[in-house]
Amino acid sequence: MLLAGDIGGTKTNLAIFSPEAGPRTPVSEATFPSARYPNLEAVVREFLAQVDVEVERASFGVAGPVVGGRATITNLGWVMEEKELRAALNLSAVRLLNDLQAIGYCVPSLGPEDLHTLHVVQQVPGGAIAGIAPVTGLGEAFLTWDGSRYESHPTEGGHADFAPTDDLQVGLLQYLLERYDHVSYEWVCSGMGLPNIYAYLKHSGHAAEPAWLAEELAAADDPTPVIVNAALAGNRPCKLCTATLDMFVSVLGAEAGNLALKVLATGGVYLGGGIPPRILSALESGPFIETFRAKGRLRDLMSHLPVHVILNPKVALLGAACAGLEL
Repeated sequence: MLLAGDIGGTKTNLAIFSPEAGPRTPVSEATFPSARYPNLEAVVREFLAQVDVEVERASFGVAGPVVGGRATITNLGWVMEEKELRAALNLSAVRLLNDLQAIGYCVPSLGPEDLHTLHVVQQVPGGAIAGIAPVTGLGEAFLTWDGSRYESHPTEGGHADFAPTDDLQVGLLQYLLERYDHVSYEWVCSGMGLPNIYAYLKHSGHAAEPAWLAEELAAADDPTPVIVNAALAGNRPCKLCTATLDMFVSVLGAEAGNLALKVLATGGVYLGGGIPPRILSALESGPFIETFRAKGRLRDLMSHLPVHVILNPKVALLGAACAGLEL
């Protein structure tokens, strides 16, 4: 039996899989708020005590870089090592992999029910695939064809320097440079980034903050859902929140295009994480595709790259299971 996990800064999803049933049919599954636990071992022990199922090995996708079998959750502070986890949990094998790398292992098996296509063009068989996911942070990965199957590769591209593409975004960069020593795409294009865009547009006087929204934000533990909901509200759309979401979508399109260029993603670009499915209408009607294509002399190339949104909310967990089951 395999224990698989999607380990994030906000929540940890754990499940047990059998090789016979495969990654789509977990034996047991549960979700835990990551911040309530001192480390991954504590979460796993609580889960295994609840399900009372014996597991032999584990595969964890983690929201951070994995180097030499050691990983740190970028937005949580947990430090994990494969050897220590194997000993502490009494398992025969433990594998740590970046969460976007884990999603990559699942991408080839995604079906039409798992996807929403934003840019309908024919992918090149065996072409490289790019994956980008705005979650708490911003994850990026890519897949290459080895002649018989796709291999998934991690990156930390979300921490690359943010590059503005218009005057308003130049102002955002200047605003954030006064607050951070390094302004990456993650500080703009993620669950953490949306409030930064909102604060900048409010500070710059781009639009006024309604009193009702100020009250909701003051009462919220996480401002991101409040901003998104207000931007998409059909009955009372907020101009400040709509402008925030438009800029977010524009930056996401530009950075998805940057990643697609760097790996020549003729096999397609896949948007993961919880935010893209929530803002599908903004992705379809907003500036996403235009900023994705806007790569100067390579605009025609960008117009021939398919773009999909992953709708399956468990794709990172499924990917960790696929990697552990070696599918």
